[in-house]
Amino acid sequence: MVFEEGEQIVQGVSVVICCHNSQLRLPATLAHLKAQHPRDNISWEVIVIDNASTDNTAPVAIDYWETNGAPAKLRVVREPRLGLSHARRRGLSEARHEIISFIDDDNWVCSNWIELVSEIMNQRPEVGACGGDAEPVCEVTPPWWFERYKRFYAVGAQANEPGDMSHKKGFLWGAGLSIRKRAWHQLKSHGFRPLLVDRQGVALSTGGDAEISFALRLMGWALWYDPRLRIRHVLPADRLQWLYLRRLVRGVGAASVFHDLYRYALGGTPKNVLDKLKRTWHWKILATSTKLLLYDVKSFLPIYSATEGDPRVLEFEARYGRLSELVRARGTYQLASRKGRFARELFF
Repeated sequence: MVFEEGEQIVQGVSVVICCHNSQLRLPATLAHLKAQHPRDNISWEVIVIDNASTDNTAPVAIDYWETNGAPAKLRVVREPRLGLSHARRRGLSEARHEIISFIDDDNWVCSNWIELVSEIMNQRPEVGACGGDAEPVCEVTPPWWFERYKRFYAVGAQANEPGDMSHKKGFLWGAGLSIRKRAWHQLKSHGFRPLLVDRQGVALSTGGDAEISFALRLMGWALWYDPRLRIRHVLPADRLQWLYLRRLVRGVGAASVFHDLYRYALGGTPKNVLDKLKRTWHWKILATSTKLLLYDVKSFLPIYSATEGDPRVLEFEARYGRLSELVRARGTYQLASRKGRFARELFF
């Protein structure tokens, strides 16, 4: 295995909290981490990644953690490049322990989170990443459609039963995602180059967590789901608006373009000429455009409030996001389809 020069990885858990202007959300998140009292002398730490914040995220984190004692060490690391993907990669490089657990600044972990993550990963050396369930904590009464579409907010159960989900759902949510650092080093040593950039400030680009899951699977690592790993995900009022969900789903549609490439790489060589053709950029652009023509675009404009909750609106947003990204990503698709195959060399 290839490691960075001079780096030592020790057993234990590094909790990484990626933050952008999080001074109001951090205290509650840190409170649930301060309540951790893992058995068996598990070594752990908390790393707050201050991602280009312009508020008091850093001093608030330090002051709150040090007040009335702290169960583990906390460090604040500045990452000036705005974007969740940049913050995650910085957290992965800064973490000192074998297990790296990503907790968002609006996630409240269960009281035995550290202990459970350590148990799951240490008992299953083939697992490269694990995750659990998320319960929504809505700051206002959620709209009537929320329960139907809550999966887009990464809340609820990730699977029907615990176990290996590498070949079921195939990816894990970023909130509460725990990664084995040796697996991440293996990706880096093989030249892993992410194709997706997760959220940048208020931009709702997404899919970087699923990309990491797909990349780990390409390297032979398993993904594990355990419902005992529970977080409470705080959802403010502005995220429970229909227009916000539409933007979010549009980002999901855009990310699906690159997720397809990973699925093709995992699936191997196309079985026949038609299957090969369906994987090309030209087929994808034609198929997506054709489906969009079936919609009455005018009725989906934001001024028509009667469409709130209509699944066709979200289908339209996902396909519109997909089409936009296909246009932007033509070069990547042509590279991937060269010689009629989607090769691992695209990602490594």
